Amino acid sequence: MSPIRILIHQSDRKMAELLEGLLSSAGYDVAVAEGIGAVQGELGAGNVDFLLLRIDRPEGEGWDLLDSIVAGGNPIPVMVVTSLSRAEDRIRALESGADDVISIPFNPDELKARVGAIVRRTLAPARSGLDLWIDDLRKEVRVSGRRIILSPKEYALLKLLHSSAGRVFSAGEIRRRLWPRGHATVQDVQKYIYLLRRKIEEDPKDPRVILTVRGFGYRLAA
Repeated sequence: MSPIRILIHQSDRKMAELLEGLLSSAGYDVAVAEGIGAVQGELGAGNVDFLLLRIDRPEGEGWDLLDSIVAGGNPIPVMVVTSLSRAEDRIRALESGADDVISIPFNPDELKARVGAIVRRTLAPARSGLDLWIDDLRKEVRVSGRRIILSPKEYALLKLLHSSAGRVFSAGEIRRRLWPRGHATVQDVQKYIYLLRRKIEEDPKDPRVILTVRGFGYRLAA
């Protein structure tokens, strides 16, 4: 298996060299991009498995990029590296969809451990008792050994439900998580539930994988 490719968004050369050396020594394939445009190019080419995103201002391109990654249904893990000291900014990053936030200055071993934890949680192939297999590194889904081709939004929905199999997600929560900018309705959620069921259920009219809990929402059968 090819090593996980981590893209470091970092304009500070010394910090970039520190992060590159640290993560390369852990076995990752590491690249550095100084500007947001370069990051967007790498993401658009599908060359990135994990992003370390530098955010140092309360507003700006870094926040916009984080929002666009989440809004576009891109399931790539994102760790925000920031010099912002306010707890509100760190909370905002997490609520905007970042998988983790680490503040500068940081302990190098702690950063490496946090990256490893996210990789194990989000990029390692996951298998459920339903013989549903998700490989987040390859963005590949199999049901009973059969490969399922999903759109980015369908994949993001399945991954959300699979993240807490058995837990009920309301339509409102799904809408907020998959469309954080609010450009969606409950009907959009219902549409993607329908599309996903058509692809993974043996009988979409009698779903056994994605279940409706009337009056509450949807859950993945545990």
